[in-house]
Amino acid sequence: MNVKSFLRFVELPTKVASVIPFLLGSLYALYRFEDFYLLRFALMFVSLLSFDMATTAINNYYDFKKAAKTHGYGYETHNAIVHYKLKESTVVATIIILLVLAVGGGIALVSQTGLIIFLLGGLSFLIGILYSFGPIPISRMPLGELFSGLFMGFVIIFISAYIHSEQSVVTLLFREGWIDLHINFVEVLYLFWFSVPAILGIAGIMLANNICDIEDDMENRRYTLPVYIGRSNALLLFKLLYYVSFLDLIVLLLLGIHPVLVVLLLLTLIPLRRNIALFYEKQEKATTFILAVKNFVLMSMARVIVLGLAVVLDIWITS
Repeated sequence: MNVKSFLRFVELPTKVASVIPFLLGSLYALYRFEDFYLLRFALMFVSLLSFDMATTAINNYYDFKKAAKTHGYGYETHNAIVHYKLKESTVVATIIILLVLAVGGGIALVSQTGLIIFLLGGLSFLIGILYSFGPIPISRMPLGELFSGLFMGFVIIFISAYIHSEQSVVTLLFREGWIDLHINFVEVLYLFWFSVPAILGIAGIMLANNICDIEDDMENRRYTLPVYIGRSNALLLFKLLYYVSFLDLIVLLLLGIHPVLVVLLLLTLIPLRRNIALFYEKQEKATTFILAVKNFVLMSMARVIVLGLAVVLDIWITS
């Protein structure tokens, strides 16, 4: 396996769905908690990226092993294992190495932060594995959008903000046989509302992917959400996800969680509406699926820039 086949096997461009929430959570911590730990940031990045690549690799390997239809719809092209004629032993070894990196980085992060990260990280690892593996993987059920949105959109943002918060959001301690749990519900609620656009954007990527694959998924017995609700309803849901995201941004502005600069994000509505219209016209994996990814990157990176500017301005004003 060379670099090119590896990057195709783990679908590196799709890692924006985990890296961007990671950046958003880190900037949220800088803006709201005014604190940042470089080592924790690096450890989480290694663990997160390795695990995201591992789950994608497992998903591709599982599809390779379980595919009922392997000819006639581009399977030979879009499945990296088949396209690059990768050895099964090499594929399995790659998955194991990625999982070891993810677990190692996660354990090191827990040693720096505490039990909350152990519990949330462990749950995320479990869902990540069950998403692609097991008797009935989550990706083959109508729950893929929900789980991917919540865990990649909310849990990643929560953890990446929490590791810089000095436990001002949640604390969990064991004392003389007692579990001592304290939750700042206001901060947790703020973090959730902050995460809603990322949750919906990531769900939109999964939804667009499944809309493009309706016929193929039915052939391969993958009963995804679009298979259950139909193409027209799935397209309507796809559109609504983005508009709800913008409503949430207005709520964040009113609550003071987002800086006033967030109004600049309204400008992204123009290209977003155009991309939604193009996807409505044709749902094709090779040509229009990328529009969902572009929408997520556009909206999320605009938030990253806005939050980054707010942090820089705040530092400049107070210095």
